[in-house]
Amino acid sequence: MLPILGCSILALGIIAERLWVLRDASVAPASLVPQVWAQLQTAELDTVALRRLRTHSPLGRMLASAVSHHSVPRALLLERIEQTGRQEVHELERYLNTLGSIAAITPLLGLLGTVMGMIGVFSAIDASGLGNQQALAGGIGEALITTGAGLVVAIPALVAFRYLRARVARIALVLEREALKFVDALSAEVA
Repeated sequence: MLPILGCSILALGIIAERLWVLRDASVAPASLVPQVWAQLQTAELDTVALRRLRTHSPLGRMLASAVSHHSVPRALLLERIEQTGRQEVHELERYLNTLGSIAAITPLLGLLGTVMGMIGVFSAIDASGLGNQQALAGGIGEALITTGAGLVVAIPALVAFRYLRARVARIALVLEREALKFVDALSAEVA
């Protein structure tokens, strides 16, 4: 039961942290592209503002990459933004593999606990016979609790894993769309 309890605490921590990090307002604020574009037009986007943009959000880092490389040909600019986007998506997916592993492992831990409990019950039967059926039933019930506990942890962890993975995929599309809008505006400005 202790490994299952540890997995449940770890899963709750990952879920809470990822829900906090993957908020739309912190990943791809809706007003960021127009704000950066306005700063670029008024020449307010100096090195300090660019550094602040890089620490702002994943979308900010992608836009900062575009601004830093705006003088290169469009194909190279798109490649650079794509590379930055891949790095950002990798960061957004942080801990999701661990959460998926918890969802896969906890039922097995529960099953292992049940098997170990059943081995203990049958060892007791072997030592003292079938004289106390109530103790036998209690031992079997106690052994099955670990399977239930493993499933109670695994099912929400699996649901959260799939939800968060889909959320990262949706965010990746938003980041790509917003960065491409910015690149298109940069390209139109240069042309």
